[in-house]
Amino acid sequence: MIKKHVISVSHALAGLAYGLSTQPNFQVHLTLSILSIIAGTILKLSPVEWTILFLVIGCGLAVEFINTSIESAVDLITDKYHLQAKIAKDTAAAAMLIYAITAIVVAFFLFIPKIV
Repeated sequence: MIKKHVISVSHALAGLAYGLSTQPNFQVHLTLSILSIIAGTILKLSPVEWTILFLVIGCGLAVEFINTSIESAVDLITDKYHLQAKIAKDTAAAAMLIYAITAIVVAFFLFIPKIV
């Protein structure tokens, strides 16, 4: 049973390495996440604010990986144009866009009151 978990973790780490090395959007989100953590440290976020920040960061990076997974699966199925493939890719990208906008709003509420 432990062997299965070790294998699962190794697959997850391979996926993480893939995202870090090949996905520009993931790299941007990770960079912004690191900058947010630095800002949180400088601005002395409360424990509740840290919890909110890490939830936003973790969920955002996870949504980016889900988006990448959907795009890769669609590309595996077909390299030709299909409306359904376009819809799958576009809606996955829209989910990431919605999450990114949400993250910006949350960051605004976390950081602006401490700056002003």
